Amino acid sequence: MKAITLPEHGGPEALTLADVESPAPGPGELLIDVLTAGVNRADVVQRMGHYPPPEGESELPGLEVSGVVAGLGEDVEGWQVGDEVCALLAGGGYAEQVVAPAGQVLPVPGAVDLRDAAALPEVVCTVWSNVFLTANLQPDETLLVHGGASGIGTMAVQLAREVGAHVAVTASTPEKLRACEELGAGTLINYREQDFVEEIRGATGGRGADVILDVVGAKYLDRNVRALATNGRLVVIGLQGGRTGELDLGRLLAKRGAVIATSLRARPRAEKATIVAAVREHVWPLLAEGRVGPVVHSRFPLAEVAEAHRLMEAGGHVGKILLDVR
Repeated sequence: MKAITLPEHGGPEALTLADVESPAPGPGELLIDVLTAGVNRADVVQRMGHYPPPEGESELPGLEVSGVVAGLGEDVEGWQVGDEVCALLAGGGYAEQVVAPAGQVLPVPGAVDLRDAAALPEVVCTVWSNVFLTANLQPDETLLVHGGASGIGTMAVQLAREVGAHVAVTASTPEKLRACEELGAGTLINYREQDFVEEIRGATGGRGADVILDVVGAKYLDRNVRALATNGRLVVIGLQGGRTGELDLGRLLAKRGAVIATSLRARPRAEKATIVAAVREHVWPLLAEGRVGPVVHSRFPLAEVAEAHRLMEAGGHVGKILLDVR
């Protein structure tokens, strides 16, 4: 099969289209003919050599796909060859075929095109596990999403809106902020021109944000704690602004706040299956009814994956970047 390989780490040019051996499903796994693969910032970090796949998982990049079931391993129930699916992966998605644990496979929601469904698994599982299962966002609370126009951000805005939370976002341009507003964000903060701590306090009558979803990391750590409400929860899911920061524990104690750092890719399959099951129960009906949906910025042929990565790194997109494999 054709797949994108990484003979060496480096820039986008390191991504190489090559012929590789097709995978075979093991017990509890499905073989999927991939139609479309999602591009995630984690793929960029892996390409650069800083985010290796978990032990025993595919060395190929790609954390989410949509396609058609092509084969079943032993002990797989509830799926048939020919089913249209999307799947959460630990790797291997930039390829014509991939195997996925049955617990990480989802049916394509009725209101979503099969090609666009590749934009769902990673972002929906990330948002649901962090904002709702971990941080327990409640109706009428305030969620602050850094990078609101990203794939994760656009889904977080929609899901928080659906549960009745107030949504604030940071983004770098007026165009991105308008896109977030159209999805349901009420407080729009241009981080290049405004102080998000002051803005979120002003928007909440001085309270601050009950939950902050952060992809920046160290650079924002102190300011995020300042922006938290009493009993607030800061969930860090990315390190775009560095790994090491200074934490004022006195300020955190005074707010009875929590700082939580999580990742999805390295979790055991059983944990991922639990998250996927929760997503299917709570989010899939919203997708099927068209109340929330994937935001797709652009799509590239698999052979043009380097251009897709350049766009990701440039940061000018709103929503998801996809690779059309077939």
